[in-house]
Formats: sequence, structure tokens, C-alpha cells
Amino acid sequence: MEVILLDKVGKLGNVGDRVDVKSGFGRNFLLPTGKAVLANEANIAEFEAKRAELEAAAAAKVSEAEGRAAKLEGVVVTIAANAGDEGKLFGSIGTRDIAEAITAAAGIAVEKAEVKLPEGALREVGEFDVDVQLHSDVISTVKVVVEAE
Repeated sequence: MEVILLDKVGKLGNVGDRVDVKSGFGRNFLLPTGKAVLANEANIAEFEAKRAELEAAAAAKVSEAEGRAAKLEGVVVTIAANAGDEGKLFGSIGTRDIAEAITAAAGIAVEKAEVKLPEGALREVGEFDVDVQLHSDVISTVKVVVEAE
């Protein structure tokens, strides 16, 4: 399935790129979310007419994400959790907990989908560097300190 991207999609392409994707990815994600349109004659002509507008909107999203990243620079978030004597947590601290703590501490709205934990949830006491991906091109690092209650 060939589509025209209307927004930057990580590891796929930028605004205006014509890419071949699997039909399920196109039908179930790209088309319903408005990130792409089918590459037929009518859509190609319509896209070319609106190209400058879409590229300006994409640049605005990137600059807004960079502004949020600048505000997150140097933010240290402290989360208290129940822990045993050896520093193991009773439970874990996930993306939702970290997003809520960043929003409360820094006053910047962060969604749980923007918090990246490649090694899974935090399960012990200590200091961790957590990446917050505000845009596919903009990644900020926040220090999360997990303390025992």
C-alpha cells in the first residue's frame, strides 16, 4: 500500500514522502490517525496544493517540542514508594507515575506515552535517567530519584 505522509513518522519518513507500508499498518494506524493518505491522483494533487501549510505545521510542532524540552532541562523528580530493607520496591514505578510526577514538579504537561522506559518499570530505589520523547526528533532526559517511604 503506497501512502503520502502528512506528518513525520519515526523510522518511516517525513512530511510529503511517498512510502510503501504494509496494508494493515496503513489501514489501522496511518490513515485513521491522519498521519497519511492513500497515494492516488486526487490525493497527490490535493497534497501538493497544501504542502507548504503542512510543512509549516510540522515545523511548528518541532519548535513547540523543543520549547518543552528546554523547560525540562535539568529537572529532578523525586518519587517516594514503599520499599524493603534491600532497596527493592513493593510494586514498581511505571510511565504513568513518572509522567504525573514530572507534570506536578515542573508544571509541564507530559503524557505517559512520551516517557520511555526501555528496560521496563523501575523496581528499586536509586537515581535513574529517564528519556522523555516529546517529538520523534526531540528527546529530553529527566533525572528520577526513587526514595523509600
